[in-house]
Amino acid sequence: MRTLLFAGILASCALAQGPTDPPPIIQLTRKPGISGKTIRPYADAKAAVDVVGLTAMTGQPETWLVEIHLNFASLEDLDQRLTAVTPLRHDGEGPNLHDDVLAPSRTMIATYQPGWSYRPDQAIRLFPRARYFIVSIYRIRAGTEADYGELVRLRRASQDSVNLDRPDLAYEVISGDASGTYIFLAPVTSLKSFDEGVAATPVYAEGIAEAHSKTRTKVAPDSELSREHLMFRVEPRLSYVSDGFASADPDFWRLKAAGQ
Repeated sequence: MRTLLFAGILASCALAQGPTDPPPIIQLTRKPGISGKTIRPYADAKAAVDVVGLTAMTGQPETWLVEIHLNFASLEDLDQRLTAVTPLRHDGEGPNLHDDVLAPSRTMIATYQPGWSYRPDQAIRLFPRARYFIVSIYRIRAGTEADYGELVRLRRASQDSVNLDRPDLAYEVISGDASGTYIFLAPVTSLKSFDEGVAATPVYAEGIAEAHSKTRTKVAPDSELSREHLMFRVEPRLSYVSDGFASADPDFWRLKAAGQ
């Protein structure tokens, strides 16, 4: 009896906490424009995943949904749940499709890249408290992953040398976009942090900075096809998160329910 009680207490504590480990898999859905309907299917399906909704502050007006998955079984379960609650239609020119509410402009599946991430343990803990996300999208040539990885490693070393407090999580897109697409998600609690700027490189780190500069000059032109940097606002009304995820700031995440 005591064992069961203790197990129950641990389970309750776990549910009351936000994520502590970077998710091995994320599914990203990019939708043009902004609509509150984008999150409704998750609620109807009683989805067992956290979904963070983002709206673009820069670039084209669009909504991103970031689904957090522990494995591919989670992806399959979500797909089955959404399919069960989403009506099908026939447009007369093609096969049956999901309703427009769920029809994204692009959906991508991406896997976590720990070696390319910067202070990932801090980054994932910031997810529930983030109010903005800086999203960087890189596309590199096939066969240049090792060289580009060295460039990323040196960039991380340069950030460490000035103690840059801007952690991020790196993901490789494995389906839904061109091969060689990498997405970096950097949670930001406040834009005020950018006012502090970046400290000058200390003398002991100048060698790292110089190495990074030389490597970028050599590697980037041969490997980097394109890069894109976007800023997003976290939208609780377009998000579908568990009580454990929301526990970091329930007033923020449950804003919609509080206003009803």
